[in-house]
Amino acid sequence: MSTQARPRKTHITKRAVDALKPEARPFIAWDDRLVGFGVRVMPSGTKSFILNYRPGPGGRKAPNRRIVIGRCGVITPDRARRMAHEMLGRVAAGDDPAAERARARAMPTLRQAFEEYLSAGPARKPGTLAAYRLTVCRHLGSWLDRSLDTISRKDVEQCFGRLTAEAGWVQANSAVKMLHALYRRQCVDVQGLHNPVDQWRAAGGRLHRVRRRRIPPPAEVLPCWHRGIEEAVRNPVARDAFRFGLYTGMRRAEVFGLRWAQVDLAALTLRVEETKSGEPLELPLTRQLGAILGRRLAERERYPERSRSWVFPSAKSRSGRIDSSMQHLNARIGEAGGAKFWFHALRNCFITVADRELMLPTNLTKRLVNHARPQDVTEGYAADWTMAQLRESAQRIADRIDELAAA
Repeated sequence: MSTQARPRKTHITKRAVDALKPEARPFIAWDDRLVGFGVRVMPSGTKSFILNYRPGPGGRKAPNRRIVIGRCGVITPDRARRMAHEMLGRVAAGDDPAAERARARAMPTLRQAFEEYLSAGPARKPGTLAAYRLTVCRHLGSWLDRSLDTISRKDVEQCFGRLTAEAGWVQANSAVKMLHALYRRQCVDVQGLHNPVDQWRAAGGRLHRVRRRRIPPPAEVLPCWHRGIEEAVRNPVARDAFRFGLYTGMRRAEVFGLRWAQVDLAALTLRVEETKSGEPLELPLTRQLGAILGRRLAERERYPERSRSWVFPSAKSRSGRIDSSMQHLNARIGEAGGAKFWFHALRNCFITVADRELMLPTNLTKRLVNHARPQDVTEGYAADWTMAQLRESAQRIADRIDELAAA
């Protein structure tokens, strides 16, 4: 239904607006003092303050624009008049409020950009998706309903500084990297949109340098960790999971997510298909790992049916296995043993024993821990290590770990 403007004018006040009665067709009551300012009355009785204007220097040749200022009753006539004055001032300066509002409606919000990023990207693991959502909701949550063109370089700068002070350099880096990735897709599709992270970098902004945590020599920390695990970890399943990480150098997610279907007790091997490097990990089972798996297998029937497929089950967790809720044990182990502890430090220790204590070839150590290996010419031609070679080296590492832990 088209709006039909009628030649009626009145001084728009609250009394005048209340006196306007709906008719069969929409009509506009224009203000008799401010040109272009009026009240549109719909047959349903809805009343809205509007402003008509012609943008640019074209005068009467310029196209007529109409913008709704606000609903009557939500804002007062006096406020609507002030807003109309402000808009006309912007029009005189060369702006076009109606066009800006249309662009703002077409501009996606950060929330929309994030959901598009997740849906358009490759298939990701549930843990990766959860980490992405945690980063965006926790550190960029106040921006989710902002349109992308309203987030500026200064916003990025302030957010980066605040996160660095409150959450740490890792979280600050992660949030800014995620923000950059969300804008990178949208800048291709939305004309004139700029990536505020690129602008922040152009102005001198820099991510924090990645600092890897190092461990003291294994001879110093292994006795402490051994004592801490024995004293602070009361759950035998969690205790065995920590030991498993120590004797394999596997990542926490790989250990906690290990299923019996991935273990071949006859061939004394295990295989993990989904790894961080993207390459499957196949490892021999040492005597120490065989003892751990023997204990877990003996207690398997004690757990509910849904938990029995996991090597390290849990009757309490939703997934049926031990999970990231074990994180609180790190501090307990460190306090009980007298040396700072975190799960990934077990991987660091395994690599250090192999590389520094036993002087094993670096590419053999990388193969055991499934590190991404450089594709140089020599390694590209060389055959992979045999399982017998891996088994001998893995057993030497496990035995040396026991020696150092007992020293």
